[in-house]
Amino acid sequence: MNLTSLSNKELAEIISTDKYDEELIRSADAIRREHYGTDVYIRGLIEFTNICKNDCLYCGIRCGNGNAERYRLSREDILSCCENGYELGFRTFVLQGGEDPYYTDEIICPLVSEIKSRFPDCAITLSIGEKERESYAAYKEAGADRYLLRHETANSEHYSRLHPDNMSGEHRKQCLFTLKELGYQVGSGFMVGSPYQTAENLVEDLRFLQTLEPDMIGIGPFIPHKDTPFGDSPGGTLELTLRMVAILRHLFPKALIPSTTALGTIHPLGREMGLKAGANVVMPNLSPVKVRKLYTLYDNKICTGEEAAECRGCLERRVESAGYKIVVSRGDVKR
Repeated sequence: MNLTSLSNKELAEIISTDKYDEELIRSADAIRREHYGTDVYIRGLIEFTNICKNDCLYCGIRCGNGNAERYRLSREDILSCCENGYELGFRTFVLQGGEDPYYTDEIICPLVSEIKSRFPDCAITLSIGEKERESYAAYKEAGADRYLLRHETANSEHYSRLHPDNMSGEHRKQCLFTLKELGYQVGSGFMVGSPYQTAENLVEDLRFLQTLEPDMIGIGPFIPHKDTPFGDSPGGTLELTLRMVAILRHLFPKALIPSTTALGTIHPLGREMGLKAGANVVMPNLSPVKVRKLYTLYDNKICTGEEAAECRGCLERRVESAGYKIVVSRGDVKR
């Protein structure tokens, strides 16, 4: 099965089908095995703040959600998460948070430098939103290796229906190209099944990614959060999300593609199914248990009560049951 030569219309037809496409899934898995075998890379996720200046209409930590209980992790908390993660075999740490004005470059850069100094064989990934070029350059100089910034949707009209007027999809895209220019390993991605989304929107997402050529592509089903304007909207489906994972693997044979927590939230075996559809990364949570329930981008998020070691062990068993194996590695993209 060769998807690389398909027209936009042909891709939209594949995306729009209702059936579980076994051939598509099977061929995507064959492609990932060709490049990565059965290896699955783990990333230690540290959700260090749920404070955000933005008011995105779909997000549970949007600044307009007055019901959210806010928190920030201290430098000591974050370093403790890294120490615990290193002992558990993690060689990539992902510092993720809302766009919290408290964490200035003067705080982020020394933190990144200290993590790099303590764990020189580890990769540091930041996922802290839209910044100016100077900030991205400073983080890179401090030791950051990767940056995750989902573009969410490549269609400007669709973007405007999901975000407040002061946010721009074009600016977000420009941030991604800036990160590439600065030498980061760059990750982007989009929501599947978000409000107002069409198959044509998803094709536009794929075409944007083909232009960007990211190292990592993270997608997951849209899951509504009760305290947002889209709280009553239907969520993205398992079938469509798996289909999009498989299509991504066909179009980006060497990309690092996570099987996300959101997939595991909408189906008990969602993450295993994501791996079988072509994903090759999982991101267990290293955050302190006391804050896990507070970083709620969407409702009913799984694994909020598990200690990091529990989460690591459980996920390892799940990955093995699906026919793959977790490896202790930085997990860099294959070139």
